[in-house]
Amino acid sequence: DVQRCFSLDVPAPLLRTQSYVDGRWLPAASVFPVLDPATGREIARVADCGPAEARRAVEAAYRAFSSWKQFTAKERSILLRKWFDLMTLHKEDLAKLITFESGKPMKESLGEITYSASFLEWFSEEARRVYGDIVPSPAKDRKIFLLKQPVGVASIITPWNFPSAMITRKVGAALAAGCTVVVKPAEDTPLSALALAELADQAGIPAGVFNVVPCSKEKTPSVGQILCTDPLVAKISFTGSTATGKVLLKMAADTVKKASMELGGHAPFIVFDSADVDMAVGGAMASKFRNSGQTCVCSNRFLVQSGIYDRFMDKLGRAMDAELRLGHGSEPDTTQGPLINARAAEKVLHQISDAVSRGAKVLRGGKRLDGSFVEPTLLSDVTTDMLCLQEETFGPVLPVLRSVRHRDSSAAENSSHQTCSFLPTFKINCKFNCKLINRKKNPTDYKFGKLNFKLNEKQHRRVSTKLVKDWTWTWSVT
Repeated sequence: DVQRCFSLDVPAPLLRTQSYVDGRWLPAASVFPVLDPATGREIARVADCGPAEARRAVEAAYRAFSSWKQFTAKERSILLRKWFDLMTLHKEDLAKLITFESGKPMKESLGEITYSASFLEWFSEEARRVYGDIVPSPAKDRKIFLLKQPVGVASIITPWNFPSAMITRKVGAALAAGCTVVVKPAEDTPLSALALAELADQAGIPAGVFNVVPCSKEKTPSVGQILCTDPLVAKISFTGSTATGKVLLKMAADTVKKASMELGGHAPFIVFDSADVDMAVGGAMASKFRNSGQTCVCSNRFLVQSGIYDRFMDKLGRAMDAELRLGHGSEPDTTQGPLINARAAEKVLHQISDAVSRGAKVLRGGKRLDGSFVEPTLLSDVTTDMLCLQEETFGPVLPVLRSVRHRDSSAAENSSHQTCSFLPTFKINCKFNCKLINRKKNPTDYKFGKLNFKLNEKQHRRVSTKLVKDWTWTWSVT
């Protein structure tokens, strides 16, 4: 019962609510509420920073850059390692913050903290290995040296679905290289970012090197504009929607800033007749329902050949009944938490109702519960004109399209032009391969997160060569 009273029990030093700029905790003229998405109850009020606070943070980072870049690689390495050690020491409390502000089940939150801390550990070691090079010169009287240097202040804009890991992944690399940063966390999940700032301070990261400016949804555009246009900023790094990424790139273009973008996706999951059905169902459960479907690599569209379709649907429905449990993330048996907010729930319900109006059948779930909870939903008789096959869902909806031939899977997969694509396949030797294919129609057509379960290597080559993708990513696990 999500209406029970759940309290966030975290030590005061980690439950910070003010901005962190130039090594100091600073208030803002106003505050905004942070809600527990499982209950809708307020858990904190956080400083609502505006353009003035963002500009002060950029200036602080710029001043700190002149000294931070002079630190030796070993000195930066030691400080990042201390930060990692503190994250590991406080992992339970950091995980509670993630669960209460994002709704993520505690088991997943603990996993994220381990994942998040690992970036600081990795970059603490890589800081010592920022090597240059000597290049043979075409002229006898000259030598060519390559020296790697930090670019300067980096603006870090992060999402709510991984409120800790997306910060350390970006910030760890920047600090290791000698850059300074200003972090703008998502308005739904600022507490994790501020807790990281507290631990960075305890680790001895110098004032101005790591800054955090939280703000409400209403002030996000004006704060984002400062972070992307201020001439003191040399680099922006953003994880979020494709639409927002395009806006940020346009703003950064005037001052020709370096930019790194990790944008949205519309991942297809393809199952051929030759697949091991149990293995495919297990992969579908893992790839769809992590964080209630709210990750950029969650499979979004499921294409299953007709010869295996009925068995796949039956076993998948049974697996959903047996394995998925909705509830507050702090309860140990919860596997599915709420969606991040009411807007997210409304988007998912709109996709479900659109699919039903066009002939889809709801085999499991399909309803919105209290607050922003949505039942894990299984849809059959899906067609390519439905929104759930055209747009990223970011929720627990699993639409399955019946396909007949390999060319049907390729055509359906290529019919939607979202951001990157991710292709895991099961080969005859049961090795797990994930591939992204290095082609795209135009610079804005990316696809992210493609899954393909099969046993025949010829099938894999035949289908994968017809898929329009950005790049290829491969790994194997015996």
